[in-house]
Amino acid sequence: MQKPTLVIMAAGLGSRYGGLKQIDPVGPFGELIIDYSIYDAVKAGFEKVVFIIKEEIEKDFKEIIGNRIEKIVKTEYAYQRIDNLPAGFSVPAGRTKPFGTAHAILSCKGIVNESFAAINADDYYGAEAFRLLFDYLSRPKKGELYPFCMIGYRLSNTVTDYGHVARGICSVDKGGHLTRIVERTRIEKRGESIRFTENGTDWTELDKDSIVSMNCWGFSPEIIGEIERLFIDFLSDENTDPLKSEFYLPFVVDTLIKEKKAEVKVLGTTDKWYGVTYKEDKATVVSAIVKLIEEGIYPERLWKND
Repeated sequence: MQKPTLVIMAAGLGSRYGGLKQIDPVGPFGELIIDYSIYDAVKAGFEKVVFIIKEEIEKDFKEIIGNRIEKIVKTEYAYQRIDNLPAGFSVPAGRTKPFGTAHAILSCKGIVNESFAAINADDYYGAEAFRLLFDYLSRPKKGELYPFCMIGYRLSNTVTDYGHVARGICSVDKGGHLTRIVERTRIEKRGESIRFTENGTDWTELDKDSIVSMNCWGFSPEIIGEIERLFIDFLSDENTDPLKSEFYLPFVVDTLIKEKKAEVKVLGTTDKWYGVTYKEDKATVVSAIVKLIEEGIYPERLWKND
């Protein structure tokens, strides 16, 4: 059985950071969050990484990230192009950005033909997540349904003190399988409680221990063909805003569950997620990395050959 691959969605890095050269280091020797994810993945057993990037950031990406990672692990690239569309469709006039995370994974068609884990480039997931993903994806599966998995985080471990976040709130059955994902686009920590709003006025409290998706997935290769099929439906839907709507992975997964084509094992972790959603978050991430180094989770210098 072929070993699973790690797919890292990095096409949005340039736009989120105002250019790749503005990416802030969080480690003592200039390491980025993505470095810690790759370190954890390689330690867990992953032997190949595929970066999904935009062609216009390729030069900077390789200079800042790719060239040093190529010394550590087998590295390939997939390119998320806005014009990567099904036959009969064209880019809507005025659309300037690609179509979201599911569209990003579609970029891997013909490049990734094995089971794979998929993560965001700028999220810190913790070492346990990669161990769980590798172990699950490496085991042979029997059954008629696509065997997917998802790392489930406690909501309280994924919020920021500095503003609102979007999270996929998950429903999980007694067997530990995902039954539904509901996207909440404005979740805020308010004192000791965590709440969400749909209209900016009315707030509903959420259970702090709610399981949330942080785009940390494990897929069998069939997901790519299903994304291609559902992308046609997405583009054909009259409710799709041609300029702003995005085709998200949780939507694809939720649809395949409803169609009884896939089952998603939720692999729980108590690790804390970290990310720089707001500039004030950076100090928290840096402090967390320092503590993890002190605890022996990471060496002080992550890559010895830098």
